[in-house]
Amino acid sequence: MKTKRISVIFLLVAFLLSIPFIAMQFTKEVQWSLYDFILMGVLLSITGLGIDLVLRKFPKLQQRLLFIAVVLGAFFLIWAELAVGLFGSPFAGS
Repeated sequence: MKTKRISVIFLLVAFLLSIPFIAMQFTKEVQWSLYDFILMGVLLSITGLGIDLVLRKFPKLQQRLLFIAVVLGAFFLIWAELAVGLFGSPFAGS
């Protein structure tokens, strides 16, 4: 069962990464490098595995929702920083 969940997470990550890859074939507006795909793959994988961990470790719905919100909040903050330099840190290349 554990292997199946992890497989589903990585298949979902691959599907999400295929969206910009396909878009790159049709438009010049999307220009990702190999580094971008690797970084987003790692970020999505950590987020998916983090959510899976929360779902397995916390039995109460309120706890699950709180910690999933924390995991997703961290994901969106890191994503925004990498995409547009929201905070202007060296992490984003600013």
